[in-house]
Formats: sequence, structure tokens, C-alpha cells
Amino acid sequence: RPRGSRAASSSSPAATMLSRLLKEHQAKQNERKELQEKRRREAITAATCLTEALVDHLNVGVAQAYMNQRKLDHEVKTLQVQAAQFAKQTGQWIGMVENFNQALKEIGDVENWARSIELDMRTIATALEYVYKGQLQSAPS
Repeated sequence: RPRGSRAASSSSPAATMLSRLLKEHQAKQNERKELQEKRRREAITAATCLTEALVDHLNVGVAQAYMNQRKLDHEVKTLQVQAAQFAKQTGQWIGMVENFNQALKEIGDVENWARSIELDMRTIATALEYVYKGQLQSAPS
């Protein structure tokens, strides 16, 4: 038995050392796990920040495109209204020019009619004058 007790006593410092090494190993493993977990959380935080920054950057572009589209839509509506007004005004101008042209034609017709009447009146006046002179010459003095 003394040998067994000697073996037990000699294994005791080895067991203590093994136990201490196991504890150190487990402590180092826990430190590594904690460090790895910390780095994982930092990586997730960094990735989240990057994603948010990218989304914000893209949102600025999208917002600008949306504002530009709204401005374009407003300009298109304004242009359509102005084009309709211009078409209406052009139609009015065409109507006025046609009316003016018709009035000029009528003035020309009246002028031709007046010339015709004037010629007829001159013919009648000449005929009356001729008759009157003929009567004066045939009358005894």
C-alpha cells in the first residue's frame, strides 16, 4: 500500500497542475470566445452603419430624382396649359384675320359698286346735258 499512497501523492501535484492547465486553457478559450463575440458585434455594428450610410446616400439620390420628377411634371402641366392657351389665341387671331379679309373684300365690292354707280351717273349726266344742249339749240331765240 505504501506504493499506492505514493502514487496517489505523486499524482496529486500532477493532477493539480493538470487542473490548473485545464482552468487556464478554459479561461483562455473563454477570453478568445469573448474577444471573438466582441469582434462579431463590432463587425455587425460596422456593417449596419455602412448599410445605413449606403441607404442614406441612395435615398438622397432617390429623393433628388423624385423632386426632379415632380418639377418636370409641374413644368409639363404648365407647358400643356400654355400650349392650349396659345392654340386658342392662334385660333382667335386666324378668325380675326379671316374677318378682316372678308371686310376688305366687302370694301372692295362696295368700291366696285360705287365706281359702277359713278359711271352710270356720269353717263346719265352726260346724256341729260346732251339733251339739254339739244333743246337749247332747237329752241327759237
